[in-house]
Amino acid sequence: MNSYPHAGLNARQQQLLERVRRDGFVAVDELARHFGVTPQTIRRDVNRLAEINLLHRHHGGASLPTTSENIAYSSRKRMCYEEKRRIADLVASHIPDQASLFINLGTTTEEVARALSRRRGLRVITNNLNVASLMSDFPECEVLVTGGIVRPWDKGIVGEMTIQFIRQFRVDFAIIGTSGIEPDGTLLDFDIREVSVAEAIIEHARTVFLAADHTKFGRPALVRQGHLRQIDKLFTDAPLPAEMADAVKSAGVQVYVAG
Repeated sequence: MNSYPHAGLNARQQQLLERVRRDGFVAVDELARHFGVTPQTIRRDVNRLAEINLLHRHHGGASLPTTSENIAYSSRKRMCYEEKRRIADLVASHIPDQASLFINLGTTTEEVARALSRRRGLRVITNNLNVASLMSDFPECEVLVTGGIVRPWDKGIVGEMTIQFIRQFRVDFAIIGTSGIEPDGTLLDFDIREVSVAEAIIEHARTVFLAADHTKFGRPALVRQGHLRQIDKLFTDAPLPAEMADAVKSAGVQVYVAG
């Protein structure tokens, strides 16, 4: 006999939940093919599970609700992929040739790095080995990699050595990501070491760009990363929630929505 985590779940919803627990994130179309039903049926299942706080709904998929631990890197790479590409193209359009940049950790910032391939004469400082590997192949692009501890799951570099390296520079633009944005404008992340690096990056950049898709709006996370007041431009893929609009306006942040 099946044991359900919540009364009223059918067998498909239970299997769907187990799949999300295993993979961290699942796409609606992928689930529809797996179960042999329509995407609309899967969306109804996801909505049902989200209503009882067993899943977190995303555009095109679902993940587990969590506040203390981030979704696996491989799953985050697949989440909102097209939205991240649109955001990345928009961010890249605001970066001129010959600019100096910080680019930090995150799947969205990695897409921004990819979108910068047409820029010339960039000087990039990064604690993201995925970004370094990608951009080192770009013509006329100089890449500096920070020292520090390499995280095996996403090739991010963190630690005191990373912070000390970053503090030696003053760059034109910082391109950063975040794990969550609270309605009052507080930025959140899951790893205190990553937050410490992000703080140094923000402090040592003349202009700070935040790239964040709509799933970050209101998403909970454990560590305070900063506030929208420290950001010059926010690049996203959907209009801001009404409860966040006042915080953004009072922070003086310019918002760009990738259509």
